[in-house]
Formats: sequence, C-alpha cells, structure tokens
Amino acid sequence: MSQLKGIPVVVQSGTKFETEQGFRAIKNGIKRNPQAAPAPRGDKPSWLRAKVPSGPGYNAVKRNVREHKLATVCEESMCPNIGECWNAGTATIMLMGSVCTRACRFCAVDTGNPKGWLDPDEPFNTGESVQIMGLKYVVLTSVDRDDLPDGGAGHYAACVRAVKEMNPETAVEALTPDFQGRLEDVETVVDSGLEVFAQNVETVKRLTHVVRDRRASYEQTLAVLAHAKRHRPEVLTKTSLMLGLGETEAEIRQALSDLKAANVDIVTFGQYLRPTVNHLPVERYVTPEQFAEYRRWGLEMGFLEVVSGPLVRSSYRADQVLQKNNVGLDSESA
Repeated sequence: MSQLKGIPVVVQSGTKFETEQGFRAIKNGIKRNPQAAPAPRGDKPSWLRAKVPSGPGYNAVKRNVREHKLATVCEESMCPNIGECWNAGTATIMLMGSVCTRACRFCAVDTGNPKGWLDPDEPFNTGESVQIMGLKYVVLTSVDRDDLPDGGAGHYAACVRAVKEMNPETAVEALTPDFQGRLEDVETVVDSGLEVFAQNVETVKRLTHVVRDRRASYEQTLAVLAHAKRHRPEVLTKTSLMLGLGETEAEIRQALSDLKAANVDIVTFGQYLRPTVNHLPVERYVTPEQFAEYRRWGLEMGFLEVVSGPLVRSSYRADQVLQKNNVGLDSESA
C-alpha cells in the first residue's frame, strides 16, 4: 500500500509502484501474468489449516509491536505459526528494507533496485525492538541487496552486534542472502556474534533455475554454508527446502546428501504455498506422513536436527530446534 496525497492506495500484485524511499519496485516480486489462472477454491488439504494465534506470550508481543509500531516478518508474511513462536518469545525481523534485488518465482517480496539505500538507525532500532518485545530468540533475515558492494554484510553484522549488546541473553539466528558467493562477506556476518547462520537452498538442484533468481544457485548456497561452518565450527549452520514444486524423492535424498557433505547442522522442510497467481503453481501437497519420512531420512544421515512438516517455515520454532523432537510436532501427531 502506498500514499497518494494522504489517501492509502492499494498496489495490485505484479504492478510497479514507487516506494517511500523514491525508487521503483514490483509488488510481490513477479510481474503480472494476464494468462495466470487462480488456484481452485478449497483445494488445500485439511492439514494446512493454521491455528488461530492466541495465548499470553502472543498477546504481550502483539501489544508491544502495536504500541511501538514495530515491523516483523511474522505479521507481514502472515505466517501461520505466529502464535506458537510469539508465545515462546521468538520472532523474525527483516533487515535492509522490504525491496529485494532478486525476483525468485516462489517469493512474494517486492523486487527492485534500492540504489544503495540503507537505514543508518536500523542496528540500534533492531536491538531496541528485540528488547521491547522481550525476545529469547530472534531470527534476523533480509532481502537480497545486490546493489551494495558487500551485499549488506557489514550492515547485517552491525545489527547482530546491536542486538547482542542490548540483549546479551538473546540467541540470534541470521537467515542471510548468499552475498553472491563472496566468502569474505559470509565471514563478516558469521563473525558478528550470532549462534546460527542460515542460508536457504530452497529446492532441489534440478529445480533451482526454475524456482530461484538466476543470480542464485544450488552450488553457491552449498559453498556459502560449507564456508560458514569451516570459518567458525561452533556456529550452527542451517538451511531450508520447500516441497511441492515437482521434486522427486530421489532428489530430496540427494539434496540431503549434498547438505551433509557441506557439514550443515540443521535442515527444515515445509510445504510450498503459492503466494499469488503470478508465482509458481503448487505441484503437489506433501502429506504429514511423508514429511515425517523425510525427517527420518535426515536423522539417519546424521543431521543434528531435521524439522519437517506442512506448515514449517525456515524460522519455525527456531528456539526449540535442538530439542530433537521436530520442534514439538512429533508430540502433536502422537
């Protein structure tokens, strides 16, 4: 939504608009496709129904977010797990603006060229937001910023340090861009004092060029994750795959094998859901039983944890990930 002489204007998905910072972007990342057919109504299976968020922890975080006009990915992406995470004192905050320089075909983030724009107050404001929300665990994620010489690595690290300085007991996970594979920029973030470094491979190797922006690659993400682990072995490394895009079970096994070879500690699996009619269609809905099977594969390969379920997102219940119980999903299905 933008403003026209003080009047809110709704920007249609797939159309260009001007941001508050004065540059052009495409709403939801992918240009409008007049031939795109909407998904049939009622086509989602019952296991994809999310719980209505509630609870004292959720209400407290929500109240603080409203009072202080804070922005979280949890709300802006309409995450189905917001109630569980906020009740546990976990939230995800987006850094470096809301406009991405890439246009991945699964993602509804706006795309454009921010032309080097950054908010110099963001590190302090991020640390203060974590403090106000009373978070025990925060995931700092961001758009890709290929317009910046270091991909925003220095700014990212400054935000992590600010969170740690103001909230020394809060664990920090950074879900980062791939920095175009520049390993010195990866080191800048990994050296910032975080506990978990994440970069999402998103899908299996064969589908990468279909699903992700051409500047991303399967091999590049593996190299980034492998280097992060080599550089600081004590930092946990993590990645995520969406399922339902046309991958085969053999390809899922191969992806797990490749990630294990890169010494990744934690893998998450979730169902791909089409954000708009301009994005890739869902090829299949993976059943809870299949998700459980993929988790077993990963644990048998020796991953520290594999979080797997239809509504799982890369930062889902990240605070619980080392309890080795599929962040509580196992007990729900028992």
